[in-house]
Amino acid sequence: MPKVLLFIALLFFTYQLQAQSTWEIGGSIGGAGYIGDLNPNNPVKVSGVSAGIYGKRNFDGYFSAKLNVAVGNIAAYDSRSNNQQFRERNLNFKDQLRELSLIGEFNFMNYIPDAGPNRYTPYIFTGIGITSYAPQAQDYQGGTRSLRPLKTEGQIKPYGNNTLVIPYGLGIKYNFSGKFTIMADMGYRYVFTDYLDDVSGVYPDKHGMGTTAALLSDRSGELTGHYIGSAGSQRGDFKAHDTYFFLNFTIAFTFVTAKCYY
Repeated sequence: MPKVLLFIALLFFTYQLQAQSTWEIGGSIGGAGYIGDLNPNNPVKVSGVSAGIYGKRNFDGYFSAKLNVAVGNIAAYDSRSNNQQFRERNLNFKDQLRELSLIGEFNFMNYIPDAGPNRYTPYIFTGIGITSYAPQAQDYQGGTRSLRPLKTEGQIKPYGNNTLVIPYGLGIKYNFSGKFTIMADMGYRYVFTDYLDDVSGVYPDKHGMGTTAALLSDRSGELTGHYIGSAGSQRGDFKAHDTYFFLNFTIAFTFVTAKCYY
């Protein structure tokens, strides 16, 4: 999949090579969050930090395409939920997401740093990418355990460690000085897995599971001694996909020459 993305990126970045276009580089920092089985209702809850770098081809003042590399940390804890059922379930996870994506961007106003008619513009974007994920949990002894190999929902084989994602979002950019731009955007990722958090469906039959897997599959009784995770009862929200997002603040430099736009 990474080879396919790189091939598509080359096609995008060589498209209109002879036209009036510019190159741009940038870096971002911000927050990351997730919507899924441990956080189904708050689409703007930030649970970790994010950072990224990119290279972009601006085809004109409206359209561009960029190759983006980003890292973000997400986490959720049932014990901190306002929902009593979640607190009784008592699951938790943390995950570091690593994304490679190809993103197309559209400016609503003709925007060329230090050369165009507008100093700011709102914009929208979408694209395609691949993300690696590896959920972990704090265990009953205070340590950290990787959850995928434990097959906590009784899977025959572990779920994958990479997933296809579709980024989409909106933002605003401002040419604050010369060829420098600052941007703020909110970008969600439609994810083709429901296991960013290691939670999806029902509790398994714990007979035949390893001790650690069984203990981390059903954690409801760690405080009370009463376990609610009988085989076949609901563990996740039964939705087919998780979602994550990056809230980015970016600074960028555009390589603009006078002959490009005058």
